[in-house]
Amino acid sequence: MKKVKLLIAALSTFCLMASAPVFAADSFAPAEGLYVGMSIGHNAGNIKAKVLADGSSDLANNSAGSVTAEMTEGGLALEGIEGGGYVGYGYKMGDLYAGLEFGMQGAGGKFELKTDRAVTIGSGVGSANDQIEISSITAETQWTAGGGARIGYYVNDDTLLAFKGGIAVSEFDVKVGSTLSESYNAGGILFGFAMDTRLAALDPNLSVRLAWDYLDYLTAPISGIGSEKSANGQYNSEVTGAAYSARLGVTYSFFDVNSLF
Repeated sequence: MKKVKLLIAALSTFCLMASAPVFAADSFAPAEGLYVGMSIGHNAGNIKAKVLADGSSDLANNSAGSVTAEMTEGGLALEGIEGGGYVGYGYKMGDLYAGLEFGMQGAGGKFELKTDRAVTIGSGVGSANDQIEISSITAETQWTAGGGARIGYYVNDDTLLAFKGGIAVSEFDVKVGSTLSESYNAGGILFGFAMDTRLAALDPNLSVRLAWDYLDYLTAPISGIGSEKSANGQYNSEVTGAAYSARLGVTYSFFDVNSLF
């Protein structure tokens, strides 16, 4: 329901701005002035994990020492459809362009791990009443939000090629088995590029956008889900990854701050 409300709000804002010519100048170049937009696209990515486990407290199995498990290549795939909106302000300086932009996308990638042999986790060895068995783990992107600076070049009067750099954060809903659920936030450096092309036949201030973003998540330590931890000793985990998004959007420019002076 939250995802639906986000998309409705983005669409309503865009339609409101697009139907208010009283604020518009005669004509804007693509992404010039104050603008709003909405987009839909495909999100994919990967997650890498490293687990450092200390088995010295696993007296039930009479084990000792430590073990390291790490995914060094590939990773767990995240894939899904996302949609949302963005707002920004841009300056056209001859053929050059500079601006700021912020946006938010709902939904996104999802993956699921299943096993035909349940794994036991709990509060520790000897606490059988607190231990549970799990046979699946799922992680789903709830939203991604961020922004940064854009610089670009007008290929012609109707087309802008711009590059973006900034930061962004995502929220993930992680479910372990049928009983444990927790949300995690991860953020990192955002890079991307976009091409905006004016739709002059419809409105000189309306443009269509093709965009691609890359979000490099910072490494996040994870010691368990909620209050649960490994049943056979202490462990510490590190999770990192990256997300890639390809989007199609529409942008409407409607206000130039210079008109106030």
